[in-house]
Amino acid sequence: MSIKIPKLKWYLAALLFLATALNYGDRLALSVVSPGIRHEFHMNEQDYAMVLALFMLAYAIMYAGSGYVVDRLGTRRGFAVFIAFWSLAEMSHALAVGKWSLAGCRFLLGLGEPGNWPAAAKAVGEWFPPSQRALGIGIFNAGSSVGSLLAPPVIAFLTLRYGWRFAFVFTGAVGLVWLIAWLILYQPPHKSRWLRADEYAQMKDQVEPPEQAAPAAAASIDWRKVMGMRECYTLILARFLTDPVMYFLIFWLPEYLTKERGFDLAMVGRYAGVPFIFGAIGYPLGGWLSGRLMRSGWSLPRARKFVMLLGAAMMPAAILAPHVPAVWMAIAATCCVTFGHAFYVANIQALPIDLFSGTEVGTATGFTGMGGAIGGMLANLGTGWVVARFTYAPIFLIAGLMHPLSMVLIWKLLPDRYFLRRA
Repeated sequence: MSIKIPKLKWYLAALLFLATALNYGDRLALSVVSPGIRHEFHMNEQDYAMVLALFMLAYAIMYAGSGYVVDRLGTRRGFAVFIAFWSLAEMSHALAVGKWSLAGCRFLLGLGEPGNWPAAAKAVGEWFPPSQRALGIGIFNAGSSVGSLLAPPVIAFLTLRYGWRFAFVFTGAVGLVWLIAWLILYQPPHKSRWLRADEYAQMKDQVEPPEQAAPAAAASIDWRKVMGMRECYTLILARFLTDPVMYFLIFWLPEYLTKERGFDLAMVGRYAGVPFIFGAIGYPLGGWLSGRLMRSGWSLPRARKFVMLLGAAMMPAAILAPHVPAVWMAIAATCCVTFGHAFYVANIQALPIDLFSGTEVGTATGFTGMGGAIGGMLANLGTGWVVARFTYAPIFLIAGLMHPLSMVLIWKLLPDRYFLRRA
């Protein structure tokens, strides 16, 4: 008799959480050690912005394609391919000898990392009913904050003890360990050898049917149709505006604390991750809240939009960060930003599952994430140009306004009737 794992979907949610934590830890590693690498490789702020932009360029290119790949390969194989690729790309940073080789490593990392989101979203659609999808999305997205929280102290410790090259090798190797656990544990519910029969009987009518959880035939995925739907291009635009805010905090917060607040590497390791504690709380809380509202009688679109609006209302706190006199006040303002962004993201990333069929979810998620990646690439180039000539204040100002603007667009372009076929 085979071994069964009670409440298996929550263990799988934890596995998705860990993958996202590794994803963000890998991308954040460079920002933690950037002052030392920039000195060693003779890079100025615009050189650093160029390296980040190449990462975002690759991220945007593959984000669009990663959803299609995941739909074609299926969740299990698709996720395995992407995490193996990005983990090896992370380890390759140890071989960098200058600006261009470093940029090449970041480009490879950018090709691998986007697959995390369409694969995780499909996994949530396969295992979670509609009222729990935003919670599932929130749980795995909380990994982004935990990875961002742990990366500064871990990377700083490894760098101070063993050098920055070892830090990249270590973080990449952890991803390969995760891959083994994924291949052992994950299958869609109807194929899982670990899922209890009584739990499958309770959930099988609430999650994606087996035919939509299976790898899709190439002819069945009309990506032009998906991209041309109002649901898709609205989410592309919304994420184009809002994703760059978190990319700014991930890639530039250590630089900001070093340049304008006088932090050294040890202080960055201790304090740069603090705002992400609030993101780690906000992701599952924002996902839980929309589900709680739905169970109280709210419609799915109304619950999603309301929680996103709550998150957007917190974002203008970013405007205060560069103007307050004390460092702790600036960090407190960024804590509001990460918390509000988490509420917003836990629900906007559930929308492709709500709005598209199972064989289209990965493709739609990929396109919407592509919008965020393109926005992040352009924003990083603009940030490098602005901070080299002025201060960080204009960047914080823009960051505080993007989420409220995106909510206006969602209310106008995505009325509730677009949710009816999937709610």
